[in-house]
Amino acid sequence: MHPPSRIRLVVVGNGMAATRLLEELLRLAPDRFAITVFGAEPHPGYNRILLSPVLAGEQAPEEIITHPADWYASHGITLRQGVRVTRIDRWRREVHADDGSVVGYDRLVLATGSRPIILPLPGAQAAGVVAFRDFADVEAMLARARAGAPAVVIGGGLLGLEAANGLAARGMRVTVVHLAPWLMEKQLDEPAAGLLARHLAGRGITFRLASQTEAIETENGEVRGVRLANGEVLPATLVVMAVGIRPDTELAQAAGLMVERGVRVHDTMQTLTDPRIYAVGECVNHRGVTYGLVAPLFEQAKVCANHLAEWGIARYGGSAVATRLKVTGIDLFSAGRFLPEAGDETLLFEDAGRGVYKKLVVRDNRLVGACLYGDTVDGAWYFDLLREGTDIGALRESLLFGRPHVGDAGTDPKARVAALPDGAEICGCNGVCKGEIVRAIRDKQLYTLEEVRAHTKASASCGSCTGLVEALLAHTLGGEYAAKPSAKPLCPCTEVSHDEVRRAIVEQGLKSIPAVMRALGWKTEDGCAKCRPALNYYLLAAWPGEYRDDPQSRFINERAHGNIQKDGTFSVVPRLWGGLVTPQELRAIADVAEKYRVPEMKITGGQRIDLFGIRKEDLPAVWRDLAAAGFVSGHAYGKALRTVKTCVGSQWCRFGTQDSTGLGVKLEKLTWGSWMPHKFKMAVSGCPRNCAEATIKDFGVVCVESGYELHVGGNGGIKVRITDLLTKVATEAEVLEHCAAFIQLYREEARYLERTAPWVERVGLNYIQERVVHDGASRRALAERFQASQQHAQRDPWAERAQGREAHEFQPLAHME
Repeated sequence: MHPPSRIRLVVVGNGMAATRLLEELLRLAPDRFAITVFGAEPHPGYNRILLSPVLAGEQAPEEIITHPADWYASHGITLRQGVRVTRIDRWRREVHADDGSVVGYDRLVLATGSRPIILPLPGAQAAGVVAFRDFADVEAMLARARAGAPAVVIGGGLLGLEAANGLAARGMRVTVVHLAPWLMEKQLDEPAAGLLARHLAGRGITFRLASQTEAIETENGEVRGVRLANGEVLPATLVVMAVGIRPDTELAQAAGLMVERGVRVHDTMQTLTDPRIYAVGECVNHRGVTYGLVAPLFEQAKVCANHLAEWGIARYGGSAVATRLKVTGIDLFSAGRFLPEAGDETLLFEDAGRGVYKKLVVRDNRLVGACLYGDTVDGAWYFDLLREGTDIGALRESLLFGRPHVGDAGTDPKARVAALPDGAEICGCNGVCKGEIVRAIRDKQLYTLEEVRAHTKASASCGSCTGLVEALLAHTLGGEYAAKPSAKPLCPCTEVSHDEVRRAIVEQGLKSIPAVMRALGWKTEDGCAKCRPALNYYLLAAWPGEYRDDPQSRFINERAHGNIQKDGTFSVVPRLWGGLVTPQELRAIADVAEKYRVPEMKITGGQRIDLFGIRKEDLPAVWRDLAAAGFVSGHAYGKALRTVKTCVGSQWCRFGTQDSTGLGVKLEKLTWGSWMPHKFKMAVSGCPRNCAEATIKDFGVVCVESGYELHVGGNGGIKVRITDLLTKVATEAEVLEHCAAFIQLYREEARYLERTAPWVERVGLNYIQERVVHDGASRRALAERFQASQQHAQRDPWAERAQGREAHEFQPLAHME
């Protein structure tokens, strides 16, 4: 029971607008109301935006619950879960529910949301025809989702495409039927929609554009297909109608409240008819506009709470809205009037090869619309220019190329967020601006993304702003962020993070895996396959020469010093310094290949020779013979320095400016054998033509007439990343020192299994330049620590095992006849 002195507040609806209202109200006036919430769904509060990832199997249902039942209880809120309000008695100030209960109110908030539109087609009531609105719809789709079975989604808007993507991810053959001539015609123009359609077609989704559905084909009450107006019948065991939503105003209308495409409200969110009754969310009509995106609903909820708390300082004046598509792997953003009208100017950029399209609509030197596909990083900035009506005259020349090209922000993420004004909106879903996030980080001493989400809601909805929030964390905390970047536990065996483990190893002088586990209260006795390799690496990096490597804490490739292949045999890669090889070495490799009947050899992309198909028990003998010819392990299997790719440079090439091959050999001689958080590759190009592809390597050198450009943080894997320019130096000695310092900083501070590309983005190039370039003492100290560790690391593991070390690893358990 609520204390009788409190004002009785009843909230009808338990969606995202309602839960945001409750949060705001608890913050502003925690003791003012005795609150009762009616939620028609049998679930506590959840993030409706994340239903798409649940459908696609990317998130579990429980992961999108935002307000579990005990949250309501802990705040003294009575939650009537699974109970629908059927009538409002305004004269008695009571609500009546379908379970027969009657609850009185002093203030009433309608947050009834909206209902999906079901087209009145023949067969629309058949089993297998569903909408896409709530948990029940997702459960209904998943119950019918079968790999290879046909599904039809009617509606090529935002919701329809998310449903199509989710079902395709479940293995269904999905066809999208859309009435308009291109997808998402309310958010995209035709060229951008074409890129989107091609992207989705790559996921197996097909389209029938400019097509009208005539009927749902059924058999024994079950859906069997969709018939189009042109007579074509699309087979389907599941039909999803995603053709729009309609404000749920039935309750309000029956209570005599004014309704016009939604419950009419003032700027205070009070209904026009009854000031004791408020309305927020998708059921609302404010100044003739009804919103279906989450950001305006949250703005309404804040204003409503402010008025209920009698602060009286907030008014809702309507919202400018922007759209981001939440389908994984698709970057899409639109805002404002992106289809130009007479008198508008259009700025266009299109790179079909990269799948990038940018369109800005300008009127009177003011941005009035934006449509972005493939590169949406500047979407928030364009949205701010649009909302604030900024004169873009001075920016016009570079406006299409984004914020880094119109100021001095550069391409460093931290510098870019640093250049944003405090009022710049970072999280559109929750209406959270930069200043609010920065204040929370400083005032509440937040160090992790999760903490920022918990305190500000930024990045807590669709998650598309996560990168910006992380960049703000890095910018605000600076060096502290590197020290306290995340409280995410290293693995389920512990509550401490990677960085806390590393710090404890050094500060507490921990020198064995059991010692670390004891000191940090590991929850499991022996750890797991995730934490043991990480601990083994951290101890190796912290105590070179003292810590004894634990082979049982390494993955099979590192334990066997070869790459295991799918048939159970191994491949072996001898190290070829800088890619150089002599006839004698080639002959020796060929002899080994013949002697051990190597079925296949291959030149790798890193200028090495790969010998495939070697049985595990033969590995020590293969290594013995290779060692006798002067080879050492290429570490092609390891989280270690692998290759240093080179071009021929000034010795042979007409364009070469420096001895790139010779420098590559020196770099490899310097760094081989060094264990890293992840695999590490280098390259040296003799001129800016960059034949050795140095600008997609972890550490790359591009030789120029006046010296050497040093590049870091490149990646040529699944997600290609071009390097950042670290600095330029004049001599080879400087190259070697900077390389050693950069590697040592990476070894000491990156998290295990974190490649240099995400590490550079996480800590920021400025930080690395400060430690490696600008602070000479720091650079020399790092390089010296690296050299010291190399004294213990440059031992050829192949030669050691050829001499009998870890012999048990290579002895078969049994020979099968």
